[in-house]
Amino acid sequence: MTNERVLAVCRSNWEYRGIDDASVREMLAELTAHLEDAAAAGRTPQDVVGRDVKAFAASWARARMPLHRRVLRMAALIPFVVGMLLLISHLIHWTTVVDLSAGRLAFWLSIGVVTVLLELRRGSLGFGKGWIVALVVGLPVLFLTDKLAGDETLFALPLWGTALLTLPGIAYLVAERRGTPPKES
Repeated sequence: MTNERVLAVCRSNWEYRGIDDASVREMLAELTAHLEDAAAAGRTPQDVVGRDVKAFAASWARARMPLHRRVLRMAALIPFVVGMLLLISHLIHWTTVVDLSAGRLAFWLSIGVVTVLLELRRGSLGFGKGWIVALVVGLPVLFLTDKLAGDETLFALPLWGTALLTLPGIAYLVAERRGTPPKES
């Protein structure tokens, strides 16, 4: 793997994790210096970052972004993603109310939990691995929950409830876009 590829993987991982642009530039400059020093000493980029570049980038991002900021980001973005998925369901079925069953809730909750755990540990899963998580984790949980709890509707979520779910994420994304960190409670 080349120095440019290592830097590109690290940059995308750090940007995905919500590290501000100034910190990303500073981290890239520091990593570039380390990679150039290693090259001058006859070492490869893997000697600096290890075999798993994503894990290296994730560990550096965790050290750079404190836990409370990562938790705040996830607490804002998870309801946003759930709200957007429900909004798509509203649009597909062309209805103002979506019926939620135990299986459907368990499906999304299991995918969300596993995805968050893997991404906090290793960085972005990417599109393909996200589908694998959905198939390997989500579908068995969905079928098992439907078998145990049945597939009757637990509750109906109106369109305004879906919109409310997206609000924390929208506020976080706007604050991030403006370059100001969101206020912490």
